Amino acid sequence: MPSQHFSTHFTGHQKVIDECLASLQPTADAACEAIISCLGRGGKILAFGNGGSATQASHLVEELIGRFKETRRPLPAISLVGDSGVVTCIANDFGYGALFARQVEGLATMGDAVIGITTSGKSENVLRGLKAGKDKGATTIALCGKQGLQGFDADHVIAVPSDNGAYIQEVHLMLLHVWCIAVDATIKSGGL
Repeated sequence: MPSQHFSTHFTGHQKVIDECLASLQPTADAACEAIISCLGRGGKILAFGNGGSATQASHLVEELIGRFKETRRPLPAISLVGDSGVVTCIANDFGYGALFARQVEGLATMGDAVIGITTSGKSENVLRGLKAGKDKGATTIALCGKQGLQGFDADHVIAVPSDNGAYIQEVHLMLLHVWCIAVDATIKSGGL
């Protein structure tokens, strides 16, 4: 029984990866260039999402501030999911839908990059956070699933061609790692 689940999941994942290879690279590359440009002009990255997407936002930030593969200078990045006092205050006083928008309004400046992760493409707090980023003059980047964003259009929308939340999250993590590889390569070449 476990081997059947292994084969089924990995085969399905590979199918999604093949579809991504055929369709996502231009959009993913453009978002990556926006991230590198943001960091190159002294901007910061703000990342957020819910549940598994929240952990991925934090993962991206720890790779940028800490390190990915090689030690290099820390890069300015903030995960908007980790401060329990801020999260509970905003949720209590303004409602959960305002969770990320309120933080983006207080932290984002023109030239920053705001990255919202939502597998469904319709998480209200993520959409409002992206809109707040756009209103502040930040570049907005959305990672979502096949349905795209519903109710807002970010500057860069990377829609994984799947309805399966696990596959979408797996590809999101791969994209975050590709961006980290590109950032590190740019720093190594003297471009950042």
